[in-house]
Amino acid sequence: MDPAPKRPTIRDVATAAKVSSGTVSRVLNGKNWVSPEARAAVDAAIKRTGYRVNPHARNLAMSKSNTVAFLLTETQQVLFEDPNFARLVRGTSEALAARDMYSVLIMAGDAAEQDRALAYISAGHVDGVLLGFSSTAGEPLIEALVQSHVPIVACGLPTGFEGRLGSVSADDRSGTVAMVRYLRDAGRKHIATITGPLDLYGGSSRLDGYRSALGGEADERLVVHGDYSRASGARAARELLARGIPFDAVFAGNDAMAAGAIDALEAAGVDVPGQVAVAGFDDNVIALQTDPQLTTVHQPFERISSEMVRLLTDIIGGEEPANITLPTSLVVRGSA
Repeated sequence: MDPAPKRPTIRDVATAAKVSSGTVSRVLNGKNWVSPEARAAVDAAIKRTGYRVNPHARNLAMSKSNTVAFLLTETQQVLFEDPNFARLVRGTSEALAARDMYSVLIMAGDAAEQDRALAYISAGHVDGVLLGFSSTAGEPLIEALVQSHVPIVACGLPTGFEGRLGSVSADDRSGTVAMVRYLRDAGRKHIATITGPLDLYGGSSRLDGYRSALGGEADERLVVHGDYSRASGARAARELLARGIPFDAVFAGNDAMAAGAIDALEAAGVDVPGQVAVAGFDDNVIALQTDPQLTTVHQPFERISSEMVRLLTDIIGGEEPANITLPTSLVVRGSA
């Protein structure tokens, strides 16, 4: 069965009219500051392309709430255990406040909560959605919101939604490559990894970076999987020890799992970093609480937050979704 033809977008109209997307948006929203020539060109381009006004977007443009939803499709337990969520909520709230806008936190960790979230958001109570990290469990809700043409910007690009919503991401793959190379340059020859959930973009990208950095030297027996929790990092480290494959470094897909790995290694009498170096990814408060403190990859959450808000307000204003990738950096401390 052939896929349905792609609906014309504001960008298609802008290209046909030889004007900016913003000009098209102003014409569609009835704004006065458009020249007669530009308005005529846009009207003609709309007819040629067959573009149809998105009723959800039109309603928002005509009667905005000046409020956006910060949507989390994870459980409340994950929210309170993962300091990255708090950093994003705080950062986006500050960026919205600077624009005299408000945010409402919506938890949608199960099917019932997702149904309520969809009803609330689709009713136009918010102008758009800032989406926190989302696993496959959140895909039905995201798909429904995309189908409803709700403006969305995600932290990290949900798998399968490429080109369909906006996103701001850290460069997970390059950050991992840099960390693994740092460990190799420090003389570590057998580097293991503890992955995050592979249904998350960050989890799969960091595993890809690990494999890319090691090339033919990658040993799949030194790959174990976690769920981003500290407990899963400890379990993974115990599993590595039980496998009996020599390793002298562990790169964990986030700081919480790295902290758990340090817990398990030291409980087993393994010296960190003397016998095994441990590194993480995030550079959040956990990295400063381990002993030794954690060598990690810094994610620029302050900038991620501000870029998410900027991009969402652009989309609400009529621009097309964009995907932004921001650089990471290494933070060297005592664990590696």
